[in-house]
Amino acid sequence: MKARHSRLKLLGAAVAAAVASPAFAQSSGSVTLYGVVDDAIAYVNNQKGHSNVYLRQGSLYSSRFGIRGSEDLGSGTHAIFDLQAGFDPNNGAEGSKGLLFNREAFVGLQNNQYGTVTMGRQYTSYYTLLGPLGPSSYLTGATGAHPGDIDGLDTTIRSNNSVVYTSPVLYGFQLSGMYGFGGVPGQFQSGSTISAAGTYRHGPLALGVGYLLMHNTGDTGAFSPNATASYGTSAVNAGYVSASSVQHIAASANYTLGNLIMGVNYSNVQYRPGTNSLYKDTVVFNTYGALAKYTFTPAFDVAGGYSYTRSSSANGITDPAKYHQVSLKEAYHLSKRSTIYALQVWQHASGKTLGADGSIIDARPVVGDLNNSMPSSTANQIAVLLGLAVSF
Repeated sequence: MKARHSRLKLLGAAVAAAVASPAFAQSSGSVTLYGVVDDAIAYVNNQKGHSNVYLRQGSLYSSRFGIRGSEDLGSGTHAIFDLQAGFDPNNGAEGSKGLLFNREAFVGLQNNQYGTVTMGRQYTSYYTLLGPLGPSSYLTGATGAHPGDIDGLDTTIRSNNSVVYTSPVLYGFQLSGMYGFGGVPGQFQSGSTISAAGTYRHGPLALGVGYLLMHNTGDTGAFSPNATASYGTSAVNAGYVSASSVQHIAASANYTLGNLIMGVNYSNVQYRPGTNSLYKDTVVFNTYGALAKYTFTPAFDVAGGYSYTRSSSANGITDPAKYHQVSLKEAYHLSKRSTIYALQVWQHASGKTLGADGSIIDARPVVGDLNNSMPSSTANQIAVLLGLAVSF
């Protein structure tokens, strides 16, 4: 009886091993620690009425570290994850107080034939596909983003509780869609985020279009931190942060001619009021941009860009805010991982806008995405930076 029992146990173990072995035998994975440390000496001619010289992190590439992993599940499918945390090398602080992995934190499945599905805190489809074609990619977000990153083409916007699908590239086309679940019982739309984007690449030509809609969670008089997405705030949009929803539509086109890349971009941003908003009429910001990058050698490249942003006549404003911005960048790559760079930007603002208290005030410049909380006290703002970025 004992012998028979032993044989049954051995048979069961053999069957279990036979079933399990193929799945584990094909499985292989990797985990990578990566990141970048970026710091620069910055000079700004006017911040709230005074010139300023200071150290600023992340002016070429935002300082961060991350852990990403991939496991081969067979048949072209991988389980993936990415955890990415921003930090300030000047004081060691978290990029966002109380958020360790403030930049991204997601898990998903990736298939070579069917595309990628991820869940967690992540960039919107709007930014993921359009960002590489825009000013922040070629000029950096610090000084190249449109005023105050009004259209979210820099890395400002992320969505919590989101699911993203991104297709593989097929005949030059790639599509992506995202939904961020608001999680408000009985109010499916409240606090939610919707995004979609598509790109087409063929030879030297690259085209992209994107859509983003961020819902607030009720009429609170401010954009709730409980909403799945949050956008950058600055002197450009300070009077409209109490919106019930914010919509972004953007398009970009780039053309490569040898060592020269030329691009144009357009964005339309709408701040829609709610019952308790500090304004009554939807306000629209239209931005028109152009950029160029030239690579002299593999080690040295320069880029320049111009943008014009105009607000709509609304909420008692007949002379709406207008922003002209010129940005320049020079980068010398000491190696594949280390870069010395210089940035210069000038912005001129005119017209009227709404202040944080809803009153009509003079529009004031805030260059790129450099220091959104410190606009100039005059109509012009200039910034110059010299920095070093090292990746790992």
